Amino acid sequence: MAVLSNMSMTTVSSCLMFYLLSTCFVLACLVSSSFGDLQRFEQPIKDDGSVSFLVVGDWGRKGLYNQSHVAYQMGRIGEMQDIDFVISTGDNFYDDGLKGVDDPAFQESFMNIYTAPSLQKQWYTVLGNHDYRGDVEAQLSPILTQLDSKWLCLRSYVVAAEIVDFFFVDTSPFVESYFTKPEPGQTYDWRGVTPQKSYIARQLEENNVDLYLNGHDHCLQHITSTKGSGKLEFVTSGGGSKAWNGYIQKEKDGLKFFHDGQGFVSMEVTPKVAKIVFYDVFGQVLYHFHMYKELVQLHFFS
Repeated sequence: MAVLSNMSMTTVSSCLMFYLLSTCFVLACLVSSSFGDLQRFEQPIKDDGSVSFLVVGDWGRKGLYNQSHVAYQMGRIGEMQDIDFVISTGDNFYDDGLKGVDDPAFQESFMNIYTAPSLQKQWYTVLGNHDYRGDVEAQLSPILTQLDSKWLCLRSYVVAAEIVDFFFVDTSPFVESYFTKPEPGQTYDWRGVTPQKSYIARQLEENNVDLYLNGHDHCLQHITSTKGSGKLEFVTSGGGSKAWNGYIQKEKDGLKFFHDGQGFVSMEVTPKVAKIVFYDVFGQVLYHFHMYKELVQLHFFS
C-alpha cells in the first residue's frame, strides 16, 4: 500500500511519522474500519490492466514561478503515457487559498493553466496548509466541479481502481502548531475538522503502508525508510510552481534522490509493479525507481 499527503517528510517526522513508522505497535492496535464511511469513487483502468497518472503539488500561482512550464510538460508526458487521471498533493492556491467559490484564482491558477488535452481527466485533489488559510469550504464545494468537471476535492475519500486503492486523508489538521502557534498574520479555517483530537482519531487506520506521496516541500524527493515493521517509500512531489532557491538537502539515512526545482512525478501501476518517474520543469527524466509486489495497493494520505 502507499500514502499521499501534503505533509512533508519534515512535518511528518514531528507528528504523523510516529503513526506511520511505529506500525508494529500503532497499526496492530487499530481497527480497520475508519475508511468504511468515506465516499468512494471508482476509477476505470486500461484494457491491459494498468493505470497511470501524474502527481503534482504546490502549484496555484496563476501561471507564475514556472507553473505554466510545468503544466505544459505535464500535458506532454500525460499524452505520451495516456494517463488516466491527475493527483494534486495540496497547496492548490497561493498564498491563502480561495476567498470563495467565485474567486477568480480558480480559473487563473487551474482552469487557464492545465489546458492540455491529456490533462482533461479527473483531478483527485486534496488540501494543503495554504488552502486552509482561505475559505476552505470553497475548495470543497461542488460549485467548482460545475465550473470545471475535472475538479474533485474532498478532505478524505477513497479511489478504487480495481488493481489499486487510493486513500486520501486530510492531514493538515494533524499539525498541532497550525492550531496553537500559527505564524503572525496567518489564520486557518478549521470548519469541519474540530475538535482536533477527535478528527485525528477518525483518520488513523490499520494498513500495511508501502508508499507515501506528499507535497508541502517545494522540491522533488525520494526517501526510503526501513524503520518500524517494514520498508516505506516517501515520494515528495511539491514542485508545481515556486521551488526552493539554492536549498541543499543534508544527507540523511534513506535519501535516494533530491531536486531543488520545479517538476512533477508520473506513476504507472500494474498488478505486479509500480513505476515512479521524476521529471523536471523541462520534462526531462531526473530519476526513477520501481516497486514490486504481487498486488500493488497504493494508500494515499492528503
